[in-house]
Amino acid sequence: MRLAADDSSHLPKEHGCESMQECSANRTRLWLLAATGLLLALLILPSWARPQTFVPDPIAGYALGGHDPVAYFVDGKPRLGSRKFEYKWGGAEWVFVNQGNLEAFKRAPETYAPLYAGCGAYALADGYATAGNPFIFALVERKLVFFHSVVNRFLFMVNAKQLMEDAALHADKTGCKPQLG
Repeated sequence: MRLAADDSSHLPKEHGCESMQECSANRTRLWLLAATGLLLALLILPSWARPQTFVPDPIAGYALGGHDPVAYFVDGKPRLGSRKFEYKWGGAEWVFVNQGNLEAFKRAPETYAPLYAGCGAYALADGYATAGNPFIFALVERKLVFFHSVVNRFLFMVNAKQLMEDAALHADKTGCKPQLG
């Protein structure tokens, strides 16, 4: 048995369609609504999807994933801090390897805290906010700088001076400048 194009006698009334054309139009409206919603989400998302300040550990919430910021300068590598040596600064909880590192940080936190609130510096130089990785870092102009990937670190270091300036220009608008006051 063949049905005419507008024969809707085979459609149950609970579908809410009086004809095949109406069902097709409803389906088209739903797809347009979904596409519009996705487009709006993509436009709005970048304004509030920012890396968290100073790359907190997802479980404990410590800055830099629980690594001691002074250790990057003293030991040349990230070292996990201890809860025995905690300090709150810049809206984050910091942990340190020992009392000496804690005291050094207390005296000059801006010296040891990573630039750009821990955002990835290479992406930031292009105007994008990405979370930096505490294991992928460099000391540039005596400042701790994090990167999203090893490739980003390499590309940044090739032209570090210019990219530091570019990243600094984008830090405010991307949310990668900590509110310290």
